[in-house]
Amino acid sequence: MSVEQLTNPQIDVWSTETILDRTLSVWDPRSECRFVVARPSDEPTLWEEYLEGALAGYRKYGAEKALEYRRIQAGDTTALFFVAIDPKGSVAAGVRAQGPYLVADQAHAITEWGTDPGAPAVRRMIEDRLPFGVVEAKGAWVSDTAARRGELVGALGRIATFSMDLLDVQFMLATAASHVLDTWRTTGGVVADHIAPVPYPDDRYETRLMWWDRSRRRGRAESMQLAQLLLTTSRPTPSAGIATGTGGNVVRPMRSVS
Repeated sequence: MSVEQLTNPQIDVWSTETILDRTLSVWDPRSECRFVVARPSDEPTLWEEYLEGALAGYRKYGAEKALEYRRIQAGDTTALFFVAIDPKGSVAAGVRAQGPYLVADQAHAITEWGTDPGAPAVRRMIEDRLPFGVVEAKGAWVSDTAARRGELVGALGRIATFSMDLLDVQFMLATAASHVLDTWRTTGGVVADHIAPVPYPDDRYETRLMWWDRSRRRGRAESMQLAQLLLTTSRPTPSAGIATGTGGNVVRPMRSVS
């Protein structure tokens, strides 16, 4: 499946405000972890645990340059982040989202392609989608010691797509090394095959551009999980346990891309 090329995007002014006004959570039976989503400023302790796990994971592969720890540490470049909390109360995985973007240069993918011949195509794809809303998933990691690591990897990618709903955008992009592409495809991600990979953060990796489209129908299980996420409230200390409650945000309808 190829990524659609948009020819007549709607022109609009996009807001960077998030509709996430509280910490949310949802239980994932496949990974047996509870996922928590929040803004860094709302959950500073969880944010620090996310950063620690990300730094350890990236450093293990000598790829901490790609994490840009110092730049993201304050949390002001992150719209929201997800962490998976295992039955012991430890943070076992995480990912963060940047955006919604107003201009293509805000996307880290622009930096990754740099002066590569594929850079104009990357920019064009992002600019075509900006009127419909674009966020970027970054800093994904999963602990090597997770009890159900395979299930957790899939769950992290699947639940990360909920950032499109929480930030009310139609598209999510991510850059991924070739060895994880098959995993992200199972979550609805589509590789931009017409754009050649780049050696980022160094020559050991082939990094590809991927897209998710919120308008593509999710499975029933994922839709129910998203509904449960939107209807939760949290206790003051999520890492100690999340209580399921009532209430929630109403997500605005998507724009059409046809």
